[in-house]
Amino acid sequence: MLKTLKAVWILFWAAMLTLLLFLPIVIAALVGKRGDAAFHGTQVYAWCILKLTGIRLVVSGREHIVPGQRYVIVSNHASYFDPPALVLALGLQYRWVIKKELRRIPLFGLALETSRNLFIDRSKGGDALASIKQGVAQLPDGTGILLFPEGTRSLDGRLLPFKKGGFVIARDGGLPLLPITIRGSHERLPKGSAAFTSGVIEVIVHPPVATEGRSVEDLMEEAEGTIASAL
Repeated sequence: MLKTLKAVWILFWAAMLTLLLFLPIVIAALVGKRGDAAFHGTQVYAWCILKLTGIRLVVSGREHIVPGQRYVIVSNHASYFDPPALVLALGLQYRWVIKKELRRIPLFGLALETSRNLFIDRSKGGDALASIKQGVAQLPDGTGILLFPEGTRSLDGRLLPFKKGGFVIARDGGLPLLPITIRGSHERLPKGSAAFTSGVIEVIVHPPVATEGRSVEDLMEEAEGTIASAL
């Protein structure tokens, strides 16, 4: 019974916050040239969701982030709590690389699109990667991108094999990688469940990884090892 009530609670507030914040985020995205104000709107959504579910963030390593530097941010992914945790924890502007299916979600998908996030059609392979590279090149100065190289949420919290797309974007664009480890989110809200557990989620920011002169395989191996070392 308690699990059902928790599931209803989080789904109710997710829907209510989407309705309340949809219009301000879209207006901010359409009016602002950079999309920064719309990003701040998503931070309001994230703060509310975590507070309403009793989640406390513990962030370490934020001193590794250089203000104004563009990064390709790569993180493990095991929970729907991961995106709001990252939005609040990092303290820098970025846009998401998101699977195109999320664009179809009413209101939420439109808010993502107008906020200048980048959608990827994973069935198109190289063409999809080329379009993402073009989108990254058009982002404002100081705005990076964030993606989950596993491609989906892990069922058990363990790392899934990494996909190379984000590492190709970082290397070809000459952008440093910023590896992130999220710890505890799987225990708070595992994949396949809407019944959350209140508690701590840790976000660990690792030192950036230079990409110049590196192979994609080397970058993937280093990032995966770094992220796994803190799990």
